[in-house]
Amino acid sequence: MDAKKEAYPGEAAWQVIAGAEKVYVAAGKKIIEFAPAVADKEVMLKKITGPSGNLRAPTLRLGKIFYIGFHPEMYEKITG
Repeated sequence: MDAKKEAYPGEAAWQVIAGAEKVYVAAGKKIIEFAPAVADKEVMLKKITGPSGNLRAPTLRLGKIFYIGFHPEMYEKITG
């Protein structure tokens, strides 16, 4: 998926990540971890969507894990 080319607003963004085991979101200098099955939907939506209300870019899916936003340390963990 390319969140820059295809918009996933609000509920559509939730549908994309709802079945994930984990979602990691870059938030400033922090990386926030969510488990969609138990997370507060509204809190999570605020973190995974940008000012436009669409799913933030970049969004990377590896199996059942999503990485949303950019944080160098988050991507260093992925690439080893």
